Amino acid sequence: MPVSIKFCGLSRERDIAAAVSAGARYVGFVHFAKSPRYIRVEDMAALALSVPPGVAKVLLTVNAEDAALDDILARVPLDLLQLHGAESPARVAEVKARYGLPVMKAIGVASAADLARIDDYAPVVDQLLIDAKPPKDAELPGGNGLAFDWRLLAGRKYWPCPWMLAGGLTPDNVAEAVRLTGARQVDVSSGVESAPGVKNAVKMQAFAAAAGSVRAGGR
Repeated sequence: MPVSIKFCGLSRERDIAAAVSAGARYVGFVHFAKSPRYIRVEDMAALALSVPPGVAKVLLTVNAEDAALDDILARVPLDLLQLHGAESPARVAEVKARYGLPVMKAIGVASAADLARIDDYAPVVDQLLIDAKPPKDAELPGGNGLAFDWRLLAGRKYWPCPWMLAGGLTPDNVAEAVRLTGARQVDVSSGVESAPGVKNAVKMQAFAAAAGSVRAGGR
């Protein structure tokens, strides 16, 4: 089964085109002011219109309140909501019910103990994003270019929803990450950039080629 790719943190139309050319299944827009990949709602709306059918448009937010989500979703055609903050399972369920869109919750992992949180969220989400846990002093909950020990996921039980692997993935290591974890979906942002927030089309193609060189394992 081919590995699906999400290119996240896109902020230019040329990056959308490069992601699509590389075979993206998802493209991600970051609406979190502290991120170098942050884009305004009006810019997101324009970019969303350039995404062809068949490629899912994902909104990444961090602890966003209803008013902010109301405004974005009234102006931008989106397909999936990615909650990347400290949202509780109850809050995830609220967002899903309020907007009627699929929801993906990011779970930060640094040790085996962090995996227990997955069972709390799996019943209420449509997808999980298994990401590297940020350092305690980090301003960003993701997009830090950090990886975790992928062996933590090797041989794990099935989760009751699809999941995506993130955290420090690059063209050089994504094949190994897929082999070790059995991931069927991968997410990349800083690993295909020339500078923070600036995607590199050559790196995106290389990432897709590397991910495509491995068939996802039995998860």
